[in-house]
Amino acid sequence: MDSSDLHLSIDYVGSCGFILTPEQKATLQTTLTILKHENKFSYVLFWGIIRAVNGDYFIAQGIGKDVLKEKTNLYSKDCCTWGLLPVPGKQDIEKSKVFRTRLTGDPSYEAEHIEVKQLPGEGDELAETEELITMKEEDRLAAIIYRIEEDVVIVPRGAYLRMPSGQVVRNKSFEGLTIAEASKQLSYFHCRPPKIINMPLVERAKLDKAIDFLDTIEDDNPEGENVFFSATFLM
Repeated sequence: MDSSDLHLSIDYVGSCGFILTPEQKATLQTTLTILKHENKFSYVLFWGIIRAVNGDYFIAQGIGKDVLKEKTNLYSKDCCTWGLLPVPGKQDIEKSKVFRTRLTGDPSYEAEHIEVKQLPGEGDELAETEELITMKEEDRLAAIIYRIEEDVVIVPRGAYLRMPSGQVVRNKSFEGLTIAEASKQLSYFHCRPPKIINMPLVERAKLDKAIDFLDTIEDDNPEGENVFFSATFLM
């Protein structure tokens, strides 16, 4: 959600159970605007909330000149004070997958996990070894956000443009999908650098290079879709 019209966007998703208190809305509107100007972001998104045992994490995302390459993730416990999240490395991303417990709400907390491995022993026997894996909650939070971004953050076709220089920017003339387009998986792209590059030349020739430069959700696994239209939101 763009911080510039946060109040309106929150109201749109309220029917799905995503609700902020009036105090949280007002505070976010103010602090996200300050974040934008202090850090010289092109715009700031309210990314969402990640629930924790003791207090939730409010996540914001500052966007630079390139939508895909210049993202800065920040978190707050009170919607007022914001901390910069580290950029997770491959090792931290993989390590975060072994933790199944909920986040505690303390960024400095060190989570522990005992990994049991079976190694060849004497004869046909297997010997078990235990490995203690630890991870700071702030690093785990950054890795969780990265994994969510990689797998499920999507944008409608046409929302972003790739300039001749390769820079990816918002399409200011984009006004949304038609009802027919909105029901097709081909109309939605993953909001991350593309991974699927092995496309037949015949199919590639049909694409608009300025718009069709991201991976569609059509090839996602597991397969499946559930499209629901509500007259309540038709304008």
